[in-house]
Amino acid sequence: MANEVQQFDVVIIGGGPGGYAAALYGAAAGMNVALIERDKVGGTCLHRGCVPAKEFLETAHVRRTLEHAGAFGITTSDVAVDFSVSQSRKNEIVDRLHKGLSGLIKGRKVTIFEGTARLDANQTVTVLDGADAGVVAQGKNVILAAGSVPRTLPGFEVDGKIVVTSDEFLALEALPATAAVIGGGAIGCEFASMLSDMGTKVTILEGLPSILAGCDTEVANVVQRAFKKRGIEIQVGVKITGHSPKKSGTAIQIEGSDDVSVDMVVVSVGRRPRSEGLLGEGTGVELDERGFVVADSYQRTANANVFAVGDVVAGTPQLAHVGFAEAIVAIKTILGEPVVPVDYDRVPWAIYSNPEVAFCGLTEAGAKEKGYEVVVKKDPFGGNSRAQIIGDTDGVVKIIAEKRADGTAGQILGVHMAGPWVTEQLGAGYFAVNWEATAEEAAALIQPHPSLSETFGETLLALAGRGLHVG
Repeated sequence: MANEVQQFDVVIIGGGPGGYAAALYGAAAGMNVALIERDKVGGTCLHRGCVPAKEFLETAHVRRTLEHAGAFGITTSDVAVDFSVSQSRKNEIVDRLHKGLSGLIKGRKVTIFEGTARLDANQTVTVLDGADAGVVAQGKNVILAAGSVPRTLPGFEVDGKIVVTSDEFLALEALPATAAVIGGGAIGCEFASMLSDMGTKVTILEGLPSILAGCDTEVANVVQRAFKKRGIEIQVGVKITGHSPKKSGTAIQIEGSDDVSVDMVVVSVGRRPRSEGLLGEGTGVELDERGFVVADSYQRTANANVFAVGDVVAGTPQLAHVGFAEAIVAIKTILGEPVVPVDYDRVPWAIYSNPEVAFCGLTEAGAKEKGYEVVVKKDPFGGNSRAQIIGDTDGVVKIIAEKRADGTAGQILGVHMAGPWVTEQLGAGYFAVNWEATAEEAAALIQPHPSLSETFGETLLALAGRGLHVG
């Protein structure tokens, strides 16, 4: 019966990482959970973000490896990319993961409703459209996990051909010969790197003074140098005023500079919350001036029975793994269990460009801004035996620690890496930062040889005062 109010312990709006994690975690605790999703469970991350983007980056990695195979004595003919094959492979991976996730949710006895949902007073949620339009669900608690969508630029109307966001790009069947990526943040750098490695001539246009703002400066510089060496043009501090479509492609106008003519423009200027129409009257939930849901450190909104997790939350990193963590905090809070809120200054970040970037904790500049006196050590990957074996030596490990009164390194405040497979190496640094380890404590742990992780271990030894290969 469409209009009968169905009762649940928790009603979740949105089936992306934050929403489905809350559903799975709550159901595992024996809660009666409803999950409302307008499209497919998995959200942007699985269908239009993290997973498909990384599949294309892996295609780029394979092409790059083949192009340098001669250095290993392996002869290859001309390397070409059939992007439609990569697109098909991406779709297969996404479909397989989606089926697995759907089965897991159903196996946990989560009730799934299909459609767009609105929260009204008294934790009542109405499904407005879709297959379950008209369903009304009421929860003792509600979790808002509506996610986000790409931001666009005025004057750059998205047409899916000349101007695209990440959503449209990830559905392309062929790559452009030339492209401009507007925005030099994490997503922009991933797209620029992937395009360049697959043969596209790329220009990054960034309004800030440098790419990868928010990263440690030395780590960002490693990426910038590597990009320029590969022929990626980088223009920072630019003001884009518009573009003029041509018979083929378009010309981007930049204040005080020459136009940039390209076949395609990839707009990567951040994401906005999907909060339009999310709230009805009398919910007691507050939105900030940009439309994000305001929540406290326990993910609770101004309404004590309504929580928010994931990209829709104000002032938090828009990362899938942060959404997972926030979902656990919300469910544990609802259950009245002991909770450790997410420490956003210490969450792990991973950027899958070439070279990769991974970090957690404070940058050197950030630590000093917070009043810390610091000890800093860094070690390049150039001396790492495994890096030389695989032929990928661009990069650095940099560790920041609090300076003790005697001048030695105390608690580790931040770990920052750029280089080969650093996204798979950050785990040890993440534990060191979050367990508030000192340099000596972390340096005592043994790294295998030969491994890329030895550079992290060597940097720790140097930070503790006695490096083997680094002073």
